[in-house]
Amino acid sequence: STCMAAYCDHWVSNVISRTGFIETLEETLGFTSKVDFNAGVVAAGEAQIESTVTGNDSKSTFEERGEALRDQSQVYLPINNALSEVGHVHGFIQEIGQGIQHIASRVDNLPSFVQRGNDFRMITGEGLTFLKIPRSYYGVLTLNHLMQEVTELSHDCAAAVVRACEDNVGVMSSEGAINLDLTEEELILHLQSSITTQAKEEFKTFQDDIIRTILQSRYTNLFKLLGDNLSTETYMSIVRNQILVDVQGNDLLFQIFTSNILQRKPGHESPFLEFIQRVCSSEGDPSSTSATCPVEMKAGCGGFGIRNFLTLFLSIEVGKAMLNVSEAKEMGDLVALAESEKKVSIFTQQLNESNPILTAISDAMTEEGDALNDMEEALRIGDNEAAQFHRKRMETAKLDKNASNEKLMACSTKYNELMKSLRTAGITKV
Repeated sequence: STCMAAYCDHWVSNVISRTGFIETLEETLGFTSKVDFNAGVVAAGEAQIESTVTGNDSKSTFEERGEALRDQSQVYLPINNALSEVGHVHGFIQEIGQGIQHIASRVDNLPSFVQRGNDFRMITGEGLTFLKIPRSYYGVLTLNHLMQEVTELSHDCAAAVVRACEDNVGVMSSEGAINLDLTEEELILHLQSSITTQAKEEFKTFQDDIIRTILQSRYTNLFKLLGDNLSTETYMSIVRNQILVDVQGNDLLFQIFTSNILQRKPGHESPFLEFIQRVCSSEGDPSSTSATCPVEMKAGCGGFGIRNFLTLFLSIEVGKAMLNVSEAKEMGDLVALAESEKKVSIFTQQLNESNPILTAISDAMTEEGDALNDMEEALRIGDNEAAQFHRKRMETAKLDKNASNEKLMACSTKYNELMKSLRTAGITKV
């Protein structure tokens, strides 16, 4: 079959009054708020929004993987409203009106699903295109990273290795992204032929660790989250197909977003699609066809994509800025070209700076939720000492979450000012 099954998971709306919509859902359906992304947290340059994930409380559990995939008992309805007169959400409401921004569907194997879609588009020239995610989201090679991974390596040798990667065409991009098609054998040949004479002996001593670190840098950010739980092939498939990954406790959420669909004209706002894979902690490598679930799975495992929410928002703005770059090139407008390229740079820098903060927020929220569940269980069985311990865990996690939110707001403010300066006074030095 040329088709792969997809099942409705959630849909996201852009509205004028988020609080009013939430109240209506609570009154009519009994939905409650699950996660709030407040003012200043979700921002891309000057564009700012607020968002709330609302939904029901399904208690469904499943012993079979297919049951969890097909289940419709858990309903999530995230809701966005704009806080500024720039950006995607504001433009969407101005051009189209209130309504569904995107629809998300669950699939059984997202890397395979996306690869098939990409292959189909390459062969036929038709089909969906997906939102481009900067390689820095997954990992790039830097001098510091190489020295942290190969701790006995001298600064001079590490610098020589990085320079050799930079100087060899087809090994590393100017942003430090290692070629995804580069094999271990090819990398060794490149480095052996171009590394400086002074560094060659030390390079030979640590060659295996250096090669491993360089190749793993292509997905090092994901590896820090997931370790050896995924195979190299799965990691590489995720990076090749530009899939977003989030972690909630021991559960995973894989996400990808399409470019705009049903677009009236290039550059106009329009809806898009999201495809996800929810991986419960007991399933193992999500790309393995033999993955099983020896314990019960729960509806909605993997959460709401907290770590990727800002990544999506920023990537939409990067995509719009890249379209402006193309248009400026076609028109030969050097001033507009320089301004648009600066926008791409600012949004990308904000994404890189925000990612570790978002990971810290996600980790703290997971710990806070786990501590709450443990405290409630301790109270249920009458273990007051354990309940007090878990209450302190919960309070610590909340403090960590609030501290990280403050960092994210400071980061958003910084890039808000940079974009404002670019808009009002021309190109400024970042």
